[in-house]
Amino acid sequence: MTWADASRRRGVVVSTIGITQTLAWGSTYYLPAIFADPISAELHLSREWFFGIFSAALLLSGLLGPLAGRTIDRRGGRDVLAATSLIFAAGLVLLSFASGEVGLTVAWTVIGIGMGFGLYEAAFATVAGLYGHEARNAITGITLFAGFASTVGWPASAVFIQAFGWRGGCLAWAILHLLVGLPLNRLLVPKGLPLPPEKAPDHAAPAGAAGVPWTMIVLAGVFGATWFVSTAMAAHLPRLLEALGSTPAAAVFAASLVGPAQVAARLVEFSLLRRASAFVSARLATGLHPIAALLLAIIGPAVTIPFVLLHGAGNGMLTIARGTLPLALFGAAGYGLRTGILAAPARILQGAAPLLFGLVLDRGGPLLALLFSGTLTGLAFLALLLLRAPVRPLRNP
Repeated sequence: MTWADASRRRGVVVSTIGITQTLAWGSTYYLPAIFADPISAELHLSREWFFGIFSAALLLSGLLGPLAGRTIDRRGGRDVLAATSLIFAAGLVLLSFASGEVGLTVAWTVIGIGMGFGLYEAAFATVAGLYGHEARNAITGITLFAGFASTVGWPASAVFIQAFGWRGGCLAWAILHLLVGLPLNRLLVPKGLPLPPEKAPDHAAPAGAAGVPWTMIVLAGVFGATWFVSTAMAAHLPRLLEALGSTPAAAVFAASLVGPAQVAARLVEFSLLRRASAFVSARLATGLHPIAALLLAIIGPAVTIPFVLLHGAGNGMLTIARGTLPLALFGAAGYGLRTGILAAPARILQGAAPLLFGLVLDRGGPLLALLFSGTLTGLAFLALLLLRAPVRPLRNP
């Protein structure tokens, strides 16, 4: 196979996974922001109940992360991603038939299983298994597509609800998984083979009292804080902006700019920072949300769009860091299991985000909510300063 053929084939794989990841995120993780109100109203549930069930689904997905990563390390990611298309469809069908707390819990349990095996960690592990240390650009490419998940998902969910009601909207998303996600994942993603064992870089060796490398501990803390904020904003950003004085239409419009901001930041990472250490973009990314939160808290609705753009840019680059930092620090062998372990505590914190941030917003007000999110991401920035850049730089094709 010539270099041009290999490059084209890699482009097909990256595009395929990017499209299916956009569908996966838009129909699960970003679903509550639009579906929570109509579902809660019809089922006579409080928003706290709805987001509590959603949080439990995120917690379940985190607990399944190590198993999902180990499975992909051993068997490749193609079949795992294809299976999650079926799981997502099943969960959404169940959600469309929910009539109370039990039905809602069952539906989100199934969706949570799909999220544990089928979101970014699985996609990154799949391309790490296919391309090894050269997976950084593939990871970035996938996030360029999926960065539009909220931009596509929120308006699409609103259109589905308006046209079919929330139950029909769930069925519409399920049909897309069966007609688009399943064939793309199954037919266009190579199976992949396990990578040979590889020694981790020397600087990753020091361990804490439990034998866990300090690098893993710090990285898990960074991921936990940033994923918490990312999930909180995904679930509550339109409401947060409304609480600060934006109209409902303006809040939805501004929130929809998160996707383009994420993609723009990822393009910068892909073009200008692709040969730099993964730490450069990660540290830059963690600093953007605290700055944006401070500006919005001080100035108010006048800087709503700059806040969203800065938050989206930071979140976009952090998504890449979730895939590239473990690859840079520890190598490609065992990547799926390692990222699953790193994701587990982060998913636990992430699972609490919709409920906890919603309580802070409802009972403490938007300024306290901004202080909360800004402090968490600020601490993540300081934690990244404790990590040393990898001795061995990543190669780029």
